[in-house]
Amino acid sequence: MRLVHINLLQPGMKLGKRIFSEEGLVLLSEDVELTSRLIGRLKDLGIGYVYIQDAATEDIIVPEMLQEETKRRALVEIKQQFQHMSGFKSKNQITHFGKALSGVMNSILEDIGGQKEAMIMLMDMNSSDFDLYTHSLNVCVYTLVLGVASGYTRQQLMEIGLGALLHDIGKTQIPSDILHKPSRLSDEEYKIIQQHTTYGHRILKDEPGIPLLAAHCALQHHERIDGSGYPFGLKGNEIHEYAKWIALADSYDAMTTNRVYRQALLPHQAVEVLYTGSGTLYEQWMLEKFRDCVAIYPVGISVKLSTGEVGVVAAIQPRVPQRPLIRVIKDAEGQVLTAPYEINLATKLSVMITGVEGAEDSATLMKHEQLNS
Repeated sequence: MRLVHINLLQPGMKLGKRIFSEEGLVLLSEDVELTSRLIGRLKDLGIGYVYIQDAATEDIIVPEMLQEETKRRALVEIKQQFQHMSGFKSKNQITHFGKALSGVMNSILEDIGGQKEAMIMLMDMNSSDFDLYTHSLNVCVYTLVLGVASGYTRQQLMEIGLGALLHDIGKTQIPSDILHKPSRLSDEEYKIIQQHTTYGHRILKDEPGIPLLAAHCALQHHERIDGSGYPFGLKGNEIHEYAKWIALADSYDAMTTNRVYRQALLPHQAVEVLYTGSGTLYEQWMLEKFRDCVAIYPVGISVKLSTGEVGVVAAIQPRVPQRPLIRVIKDAEGQVLTAPYEINLATKLSVMITGVEGAEDSATLMKHEQLNS
């Protein structure tokens, strides 16, 4: 299958993967034939890319980071626990959700551990909008891949995994009209949003089955190494390493997920934005590790090559994720090839990816996008 920019969709194309709403409901099933009306509806929803079926790429399999049952169970549990926390006010209230979420964590770790070389691959290119539950799961999975790559022990992975899964639980205490406001927040509203870090720490710090470090992740994931973050303006080593990893994963997922006010960035664009904060917002060595773990061009996406040809990413090569295997489907004049062929960019160093077909390659985001994710 192929990942196609919304501007390149044509009536008659068939979907290769389901498209979900922000509530996790199926909007369109795979094999649905697109019409002009459906394409217009997808544009109205702000969806930037969809997977389509394509004879030239029918054998290209888009890998999933989690098994479908693991993902389904995790989202059900996260939603249930987060909704239960809505309206939580008492500092002394104990809710006992640690056991349920620890079971979810074990399943996620088994899925990630079962992959020979786990990579950070986009979880939800086919979703219509950002939602708290999916975001929490995505950040957890991305953070765990970074933890595995960093050589963390099983206990450390459980700690940072739960910290990532619950990093935004404090948002259950933020008024919905502010949390889901589609326009720019006022200064006062932004201050209210910032309180989710302290709310999260309050909820988690005495929760049975939840490591205290997970509470610190909720508290510190918006701190930045130059002191520009919140809630305390901590700097450098004052911020726990777990929280620094979660900050990267949190910002990355926010940028690569559709929002009501903008389409999602592609991975290579999001990584470029993250790098603008190297040494100020994020540790440089962490960014380098992050970059090496990210499949910056998703499997199936159509890319433009320095030769003028157009190809589809056929496979990611974990040792050199920035240099994938490309199946060339159009020549330099834009003509569709009757006999596509493959180029291994890991060995063909003279050929570069110059852009994504159908998309403006812009990674210009305001700095507050990284802080207000």
